[in-house]
Amino acid sequence: MTKQEKADDIARILEELYPVIPIPLDHTDPYTLLIAVLLSAQCTDKRVNQITPLLWAMADNPYDMVSHSIEEIKAIIRPCGLSPAKSKAIWNLSQILIDEHGGEVPQSFEALERLPGVGHKTASVVMSQAFGVPAFPVDTHIQRLAYRWCLSTGKNVDKTEKDLKRFYDERLWNRLHLQIIFFGREYCPARGHDYKVCPICSKYGRKSLFN
Repeated sequence: MTKQEKADDIARILEELYPVIPIPLDHTDPYTLLIAVLLSAQCTDKRVNQITPLLWAMADNPYDMVSHSIEEIKAIIRPCGLSPAKSKAIWNLSQILIDEHGGEVPQSFEALERLPGVGHKTASVVMSQAFGVPAFPVDTHIQRLAYRWCLSTGKNVDKTEKDLKRFYDERLWNRLHLQIIFFGREYCPARGHDYKVCPICSKYGRKSLFN
């Protein structure tokens, strides 16, 4: 079996397991998605979804957000961790959206990545989930699974993203990155993983990782 055939079979398994894919972070528009993804850095989606309703009650658009102080934002988002940096980024990016983009979230990777607190992964999530633009957001969890499945060398998230994009048509990217996330949570955790019962690792996993 070639690497491409293996990659195709992994995509088939993921599609069978997750034909319907919910968006992990609750949001109502591109702005609330952007803020939720920013908050998810080093924080679980579950915790973010518990905190964002409190934040949206105070401000769910950039105009309302900048009417509040950074300290007010920080007080709400503190349970998400890194609240000093995240609160500054939320306030500052909201002001930039007002000053440079008419209060709207820009629909380009370049403009998004120029916003405070927004890296390539965050921009990719927004582009794919808010605007439907093909993107393959890769975090350390997807990096770990791609390495386990011999689809990437796993050296860094940028390399993993390039490797995965070579295997899969861009029409699949937006679905696959979410399917891999859900699969990792359910079948392929970082610790306590039994590769023998994992639907993918049992067939294609790096056995040296589990010996």
